[in-house]
Amino acid sequence: MTRFETIRARAAGRKGGEAVLATLLPAAPDNAALAAVPDHRILSAMAARVFSAGFVWRVIEQKWPGFEEAFLGFEPKRLLFQPDEFWEGLASDTRIVRNPQKIRSVRDNAAFVDRVSAEHGGFGRFLATWPKDDQAGLVALLAKQGSRLGGATGQYFLRWIGFDSYVVSPDMAAALRDAGLEIAAAPTSKKDLAAIQGQLNAWRAETGLPYVHLSRILAMSIGENRAAEDLRAYAGE
Repeated sequence: MTRFETIRARAAGRKGGEAVLATLLPAAPDNAALAAVPDHRILSAMAARVFSAGFVWRVIEQKWPGFEEAFLGFEPKRLLFQPDEFWEGLASDTRIVRNPQKIRSVRDNAAFVDRVSAEHGGFGRFLATWPKDDQAGLVALLAKQGSRLGGATGQYFLRWIGFDSYVVSPDMAAALRDAGLEIAAAPTSKKDLAAIQGQLNAWRAETGLPYVHLSRILAMSIGENRAAEDLRAYAGE
């Protein structure tokens, strides 16, 4: 496998130097800080990522205040007390994107968040105690026990909520393959995801970098060379 310092040097060269590359990396997340995140913000982040999947993110962001109102601030217990008529009415609520399957996922994920929270003293506390070196296992759990939270949606949820998360984008997968990792071009199998986790764990031990930095550097080292200002605008930074 290619050493990560070689991949980082290539990414820096593409972006105009190490100083520019450093500005494209966010502050390192603190997984322990997740313990204090309330359940309604957990559910809100889940819903934001579910509704954004396959949709223009900026549209969802612009409408999000309406989502917060329509879904009662995403308080899990309050939502779980709502009758079927409440959920049926959301299908015609112009404050949100009216996708029946995604609306149903909010109800299902409210139950998921509430159940895990009761078991661990808060969903954020549950995330805070999950091993950093097993994001693949955490995403698998989200996919199995949550609704529409598998794959990239689960990865983006973890990143948005503040977990030290990597996102297996097409560019990141291409960089991993270029570095010598034997995975599919669009890796989704349990074997491929385990291989990705193992390699990122090795590079983390090699560099001391958080997973979010490893992920972004890999993605910036290959493929279309997007301008630094475009990447900052895309990331909202």
